[in-house]
Amino acid sequence: MIAVFVNCISVIAGSFIGLLFAKHISERMSSVIQDAAGIITVILGMQMAFKFNSVIYLSLSLLIGGLLGTLLDLDGKILGIGNSLEKILKKSDKTSNESSRSESVSESVSESVSESSASVKPASLDNKKNFGAAFLNASCLFCVGAMSILGSFEAGINHNYTIIFTKSILDGFMAITFAASMGLGTLFSFVAIFVYQGLLTLLSTFLQPFATEQMLAEITGCGGAMIIMIGINLLGLKKIKTANYLPSIIFVILFVECEPWFNQVKDFVTRLFA
Repeated sequence: MIAVFVNCISVIAGSFIGLLFAKHISERMSSVIQDAAGIITVILGMQMAFKFNSVIYLSLSLLIGGLLGTLLDLDGKILGIGNSLEKILKKSDKTSNESSRSESVSESVSESVSESSASVKPASLDNKKNFGAAFLNASCLFCVGAMSILGSFEAGINHNYTIIFTKSILDGFMAITFAASMGLGTLFSFVAIFVYQGLLTLLSTFLQPFATEQMLAEITGCGGAMIIMIGINLLGLKKIKTANYLPSIIFVILFVECEPWFNQVKDFVTRLFA
């Protein structure tokens, strides 16, 4: 599990750097950073998406997975988790401020505490930034992809942490950009990383036989398509509920696993009409 902890720490550290950086830039510059983050995300998504082997699997997975996710309202549920975290933080911040005021012995000290509190208030708690959306998009970005799966398997089975360490570096830099443009919700995506990659690592012995080259290629292509959706959201081109497409990963795995059966049916039909 050491590799999972390293990945979480890299995202936390990158997010803190991004948040500190965001405090010292104007709203206009923040918009530039968000656009840059959107472009980078789209490019990363396209690089991954074109690794698919079967456009049929990709298309069907996105369509069926998107419809199922919409029916289950996965996007809304994950946003709800993010919003719940935001409420907990705000409640904690409010309690801390009230405690500071009650301990003040003079008006000047009270004003000093108030100013200090305002100076460290995370930029993402402003109304202009959506904590839940940042949490959702960052979680999808850091968890969707072959590096998460293959890296977790290598760490769990062979105790080889190279892939996850490399992913940690990439995630850390992306966390800087995301936190600067979207806010504090990015930091808490480490929870999703810990749960997702932790489970993969623990179950790696059982799941590793299914991680064939074709399987990883199809998962990477499908994950890349979802990362492109995140980039489109960041650029403000269209509001896409990315999390609703998460079931697509499950469907693309099912299609690959059922491919031998599909080939048998195809051969039977071919011989039947030959």
